[in-house]
Amino acid sequence: MTSLNFIAVVLALATCIKATIPQVPGFTLTWSDDFVGTAKSLPDPANWIVTTGTSYPGGAPNFGTGEIQTYTSSLENLALSGNGTLSITPLRDSTGAWTSARIETQRKDFVAAEGGKMRIQGSVAMPDITGTAATGYWPAFWTLGGAFRGVYTNWPIVGEFDIMENVNGLNKVWGTLHCDVNPGGKCDETNGISANSPCGNGTACQGNFHTFAIVVDRSVTPEKISWEVDGKTYQTVTETQLGSELWATTVHGGCFILLNLAIGGSFPNNVLGSTTPIEATRPGVPMRVEYVAVYNSA
Repeated sequence: MTSLNFIAVVLALATCIKATIPQVPGFTLTWSDDFVGTAKSLPDPANWIVTTGTSYPGGAPNFGTGEIQTYTSSLENLALSGNGTLSITPLRDSTGAWTSARIETQRKDFVAAEGGKMRIQGSVAMPDITGTAATGYWPAFWTLGGAFRGVYTNWPIVGEFDIMENVNGLNKVWGTLHCDVNPGGKCDETNGISANSPCGNGTACQGNFHTFAIVVDRSVTPEKISWEVDGKTYQTVTETQLGSELWATTVHGGCFILLNLAIGGSFPNNVLGSTTPIEATRPGVPMRVEYVAVYNSA
């Protein structure tokens, strides 16, 4: 075999390497999806609901955020790669209308048991786009309280854990807790209790896979939630900050997991200081996901 042929084989094999769901010391795996499946197919419907349109039935328009895209189930917006990743791709048509994708887990009962812990973790690559061309991009990996499903008007009291959000192609991510009432309340809505962090491993957030996680810890007093990027904790919120009653409402119920890539809306607008997207925003750059996993410890 010539050296060129050998290199070609190695590269071909590399493209087929699939991420394995990692073991986490002290935790057992409760649920996961490694997005293994046929190329150009939707994610497993046993695991995921594909949300379409611009709002939930009876819910706030534009999903309450001002985002401008329409979510679809088109394989152009949402598809498995065939190599163990999921892509969510925002597109813009000739009229200037944007489409993208949003999925949420069928299960809505992910929870930390009393005295235990829950870890929700995923490997996600932000769209590989920065600068003006990324204006209005808003990829996210997050949860909503299970009580939200079917009601759609009871946010933020149901609780929301933003495990990872990124806007406008900036080389950092945000982790946020939403709770209580809007506006204001203990979580300062609509801002939430938030912090941001660069990605780790010496690589940019954009275009590279990074591990994002939250840990809900009910084994300690006061109970707490911690946000991590690449194994480094960058924010912790405790029961003391909310008070025991609101904490229980926000944290002790089950939740479901969401993945989406919005275009425009309040968060990218506020960070930029003006309306997004803009004419120079470039469509077609996907958010990629290797796996999502939920772990529990007794």
